[in-house]
Amino acid sequence: MRDAVGSFVGWPSDLIFPDAETPTRPTHKVGKGISRRIESVASQKEVPGRKLKCAAKDIPTTSGTKSQIMMHLEKMVDESDIMHGGIRSIDFDEGVFGAAHFEIIAKEDMQQLFEHDELGIAVIHTYIWYMYVTLMRGTELCNRFNFIAASRINATLITKNPTSVKNDLVDRFMAAGDNTTPSLYFLPFNSGNGGHWVLVAMDLSRLIVYYLDSLSGDWSKYLSMKKTVDAAIIKFRSKKNYRNRKDITWVRVQCPQQNNSVDCGFFVLRFMRDIIALNRIDIPKMYFEEYKSYSRAHLDEIKDELCQFIVDQRII
Repeated sequence: MRDAVGSFVGWPSDLIFPDAETPTRPTHKVGKGISRRIESVASQKEVPGRKLKCAAKDIPTTSGTKSQIMMHLEKMVDESDIMHGGIRSIDFDEGVFGAAHFEIIAKEDMQQLFEHDELGIAVIHTYIWYMYVTLMRGTELCNRFNFIAASRINATLITKNPTSVKNDLVDRFMAAGDNTTPSLYFLPFNSGNGGHWVLVAMDLSRLIVYYLDSLSGDWSKYLSMKKTVDAAIIKFRSKKNYRNRKDITWVRVQCPQQNNSVDCGFFVLRFMRDIIALNRIDIPKMYFEEYKSYSRAHLDEIKDELCQFIVDQRII
């Protein structure tokens, strides 16, 4: 897998950006409610929207070696101050999570990509930003798909203050409009303390919640999460004076399954990517015919897309 590491790979000069700004490290810790106003070039530059590859397009079956774009980005990181504790602060479009959002990228986040390791919130959020910019921004898809920040709704926060988490979820619903037409809210949910990732996709108009887990089991493993989501949906509908025509229905989708202990984050990103690319609000219980399983090449494609996006946005 790592035979290519250390070898020389030629790269077009027009993809190298020696003048990229390097923000300094903040003196405060990063956390909810803490100002993170150290802007990189990425927050100032508009990248023209690009469509994702056709969802049904064949994915190369070869995998296990790093792509040229990944090796190029890895070299950029190796030669930057990130390897010595530097960070990058990214200012997301407000449309991504319905409000201003800042993300911090550090050495460990880049290593998760390069080494195919368990993904943290920063990588999950940055790929969500990539999907918003490349597929959704400026199109009707912004009215059909919405994202909820994993840093605001997760098992750890629910345990500490479930009421606050519920209210944050209601605020996200309110920011997107009346929700009377079918649309999906994607919540990448983490079990806490760097644990397992699952995807919760909510259709508020039809009162359906789809649960996608790349390991066996259902939402009964996270009953506090289900209770919080149900309560937020009911409160939102009450604030909007909508009548609850029926109970909220949870659907466990028979989605592709991982075969190791590190791929859950990559699977959650791939689930969102494919649902958006297929433009499907209704998720079949047996998942999509196009994607009954995910190979390593499907996951490598996620990494390559994000590596290219980081280069294009001049984050490093």
